[in-house]
Amino acid sequence: MPKMKSNSGAKKRFKTTGTGKFKRNHARKSHILTKKTTKMKRRLRKSEILDETNVKGIKRLLPYL
Repeated sequence: MPKMKSNSGAKKRFKTTGTGKFKRNHARKSHILTKKTTKMKRRLRKSEILDETNVKGIKRLLPYL
């Protein structure tokens, strides 16, 4: 049986934590920052744990993580 391929886009966007959860960065932080408040931009800097409803799909994209 051949090896499964990891999704290249998902590899760049998700990291696993020590407990096996997935970490992700917030969206809407790359451009058009002038109209966003300082508070919002500061909040978007931090990473977040992926919601449980999306974990199954990400595990399918990243079989070896």
